[in-house]
Amino acid sequence: MTRSNEAEIAHQAKTPQAAAAAGIAFAVLFAAGVTLIRLSAAELGGATALSETTGRRLTVALALMPFAGIAFLWFVAVVRHHLGAYEDQFFATVSLGSGLLFVGMSFVAFAVAGGTLAAYQSGAPAAGVFALNLGIISQAFNTYTLKMAGVFMFSLGTLWRKTGVMPRSLTLVTYVVALLMLVSLSRNLWLALLFPAWVLLISVVILVSGLRRHEAGGAAAGAAG
Repeated sequence: MTRSNEAEIAHQAKTPQAAAAAGIAFAVLFAAGVTLIRLSAAELGGATALSETTGRRLTVALALMPFAGIAFLWFVAVVRHHLGAYEDQFFATVSLGSGLLFVGMSFVAFAVAGGTLAAYQSGAPAAGVFALNLGIISQAFNTYTLKMAGVFMFSLGTLWRKTGVMPRSLTLVTYVVALLMLVSLSRNLWLALLFPAWVLLISVVILVSGLRRHEAGGAAAGAAG
């Protein structure tokens, strides 16, 4: 086997592992951050001071989200790499743009949440200030962030349908979940958790298919040798 073939097989082995690491990291970190924020929402709305438990939850959630965003950017890169030469420039641009907007709007929502937490730590904010911050968080996350996640999923689903690089059943699931996120006006926690669950599923599929290709390449190389 030539050195170039060895390098290619090594590269193919590392790519699915990177996809699994990035996707799983994002799914865990993002889901944990959203859950901790939602569990603290009731006390944020009515208390004049935050309990120690709620303050700790919010601090952990805000610390997790930057790393979730970084992991998602890696996941986007690996998904585009998985398409390879089959990538369509139009839908690839839509998926990349919506993915970047998803991260940006998530950071905006959680940055405002961090500012609200700081205001509570220095004394309960005025009702008008809290209402404004809550409205910004709600609009940024529920209206923009989740909608951009839906666009990201829809564009990737279209790419997968056109290229056939993913199973048709997974493409159908992607379309259904994307439609739910695009048209739903619900602020239910489970709707927000659909996206990290989908990313986790995609990461596992890419990992399994990549390892199968690597094993097949190794078997073929052994037979040739």
